[in-house]
Amino acid sequence: MKHLLKLMDLSKKEITDILNLADQLKYEKKNGIEHHILKGKTLGMIFQKSSTRTRVSFEVGMYDLGGSALFLSSNDLQIGRGEPIEDTARVLSGYLDAIMIRTYAQAEVEALAEYGRIPVINGLTDYCHPCQVLADLMTIREQKGMLEGLKLVYVGDGNNMANSLIVGGIKMGMKVATACPDGYTPDPEIIKWAKENGDYTCTPDVLEAVKDADVVYTDVWASMGQESEAEKRRLVFEGKYQVNANVMSVAKPNAMVLHCLPAHRGEEITAEVLEAHASEIFTEAENRLHAQKAVLVKCFENK
Repeated sequence: MKHLLKLMDLSKKEITDILNLADQLKYEKKNGIEHHILKGKTLGMIFQKSSTRTRVSFEVGMYDLGGSALFLSSNDLQIGRGEPIEDTARVLSGYLDAIMIRTYAQAEVEALAEYGRIPVINGLTDYCHPCQVLADLMTIREQKGMLEGLKLVYVGDGNNMANSLIVGGIKMGMKVATACPDGYTPDPEIIKWAKENGDYTCTPDVLEAVKDADVVYTDVWASMGQESEAEKRRLVFEGKYQVNANVMSVAKPNAMVLHCLPAHRGEEITAEVLEAHASEIFTEAENRLHAQKAVLVKCFENK
C-alpha cells in the first residue's frame, strides 16, 4: 500500500492487515514498548480544514513511531495563494517523507499522489474519511470480536462518513444500512457499488434501518463547509434523524453507538445515549491514533 486515498482502493486483506497492526501498536503503547519504526521520517500535515483528532493523533503518532510531523496550514502555503497542487506535490516530495492532507476536494488528494513521489494519506475530504473508518472498524472488532456478519447502521446526513462507512463495512463483510432523508443520501456511485458487492440498504426510515443493528453510527447534520446550510438542514433532520432511546430500543440490546465527533448533543444524538455509550465513542476517538500509526507504517513499507 503506497497511499491511503480512499477505502475503495484497499482490499479486505489490506484493511485487515492495517487493523491487526493497529492492535499490535496499541498493545505496545499501552505496555510502554517503543516502536520507532519510522525513525528519522518526517510527515507534512496540510490542513485546509481545522481539526482536533486528526492533527493530534497524527502528530503524536509520528512521535511514537520515532519520526516527526510538520503542521502546514493552507494559509501558510502557496496553495492558499493559488499554486497548482501538482507543483506543491513536486516541491514537498523533495522535503518530506510523506504527506497527510485534510481538505475539501478529493481531487486534490488524488493529484498530490499522482504528481508527488512520496506516500499521501487522506486525512479527510468532502468525499470520504478513510482514517476515521479504519479506527471505527478497529473499535467494533475490539468490542465485538469480529466484523463479518455484523449489522452497521448509519443515521443522518449521507456525507463523507456515510460514504466511507459503507465501503469499509461492505469490504469487511458487514451488513450496512443508511437512514438518510431524501436529498441527503450517500454518493450514488457508492450506493450502486454497495448494492452490487454486499448487503446494503438505503432508506429514509430510521427505525427500519436500525432494527436489529449491532452498531449504530451518527454524525453532525452540517459538516465543515456547510455552515450556511445549518438552519435548512436542521429543519430537515430535527426530530427525525436523531439517535435517541426510542431508536436504540429497536437495535440489539448490546448494540454499540459510535460517533466520529465532535458531537452536537441534543441534535444528531441525545446526551443520554452519548453518555451511555461514552466508553465506546471515546475508545473510537483514541483508536484514531493507533489506526493512523498502522497506516503510516504500511505506507512506508513499499516506499
